[in-house]
Amino acid sequence: MKQNEQLTDSMFYIMAALTKPRHGYAIMNLIEETTDGILTIGPASMYTIIKKLLKNEWIYLHDATDSRRKTYLLTQKGRIVLEEDVKLRKKMIHLAEAGLKLKEAGEDENN
Repeated sequence: MKQNEQLTDSMFYIMAALTKPRHGYAIMNLIEETTDGILTIGPASMYTIIKKLLKNEWIYLHDATDSRRKTYLLTQKGRIVLEEDVKLRKKMIHLAEAGLKLKEAGEDENN
């Protein structure tokens, strides 16, 4: 995956969770809590994504002293990718909000 490609929602959430060291179970819990249970990522999907993020050097294995609770953390390269994705998502939200405001104000030319 190229550095400037947009992250999937699952990748985005996992990378956002890894702005501080976390293990897999903590990542899954944080995502579920943050989204009020709307989004859940199962262990198989999460570890597949973690493998991709490791391969891209966007995260690294922070602590493997406990083989059952490996913790991961964003790399500087991953932080840059996440920051760029946040900027893009803000633009997407701005576009959607602007469109919705036009619709609410009756300024939509198609209606």
